[in-house]
Amino acid sequence: MTEYRYAGAVRRILEHYEATQGPAIDAAAGLVVCALRNRGAVFCAEIGHGTQGDFLNRAGGLAAVQSFSFSFSVSDSVPECLTGRPAAEAVDREIEAIRLAVRTSAMRPGDVLLVGSVSGRNVRPIEMSEAARACGIKVVAFTSLVYTEQVESLHPSGKKLRDVADVVIDNGAPLGDAACSVPGVDIDVLPVSGVSMDIGGWLIWERVIETMASEGDAPTVYMSVNRPGGMDYYQAARARYQERGY
Repeated sequence: MTEYRYAGAVRRILEHYEATQGPAIDAAAGLVVCALRNRGAVFCAEIGHGTQGDFLNRAGGLAAVQSFSFSFSVSDSVPECLTGRPAAEAVDREIEAIRLAVRTSAMRPGDVLLVGSVSGRNVRPIEMSEAARACGIKVVAFTSLVYTEQVESLHPSGKKLRDVADVVIDNGAPLGDAACSVPGVDIDVLPVSGVSMDIGGWLIWERVIETMASEGDAPTVYMSVNRPGGMDYYQAARARYQERGY
């Protein structure tokens, strides 16, 4: 039987969650349950290489989880003689855009926002967390504590993602993310953070569904539209979510 190095790396991630992340998963789920019980909403920004898309509109998933993303388009051409004028630093411009996006979004105090950065050093998730918490929004962050201990922050404040969240989920990824050594290759290969953040998110949603169902107020979940009767179930679930908010 073939032994796959990557399968072993993923098993170690699962063991990491089961051994160490239970309290953080429970705390994150508690924030979500509290938000949904109190007419709040749950948003997922980028948590790593597009992984957040796995939580949205999925069979068996929570209808309440919605995407948070933004973009800006500015039209401000000048003549060639003015192109060399001093401009704000790129980091400052990015920070201002993030703050504006959060302030003008549909997020409100008591809502929950999931963000992520495997290294924990990047400006965008750090500033998004800071801006959200300043508005009373609870932040759940996915990051690697081993990784972030060994790198410098790129944010002007020097803070890392672990420093600016209400709940931190340690995804267990190693320094550099790649988790497997292959003979003949001079660096480690095959990253695990995407798989890990996906697992961490679904563990949170599991606890949310379990908690609310045990109290007789199960949240709306979706059924696959490819099952017999699936489309009818989905449409009814969608209507229920729109009416109840969860």
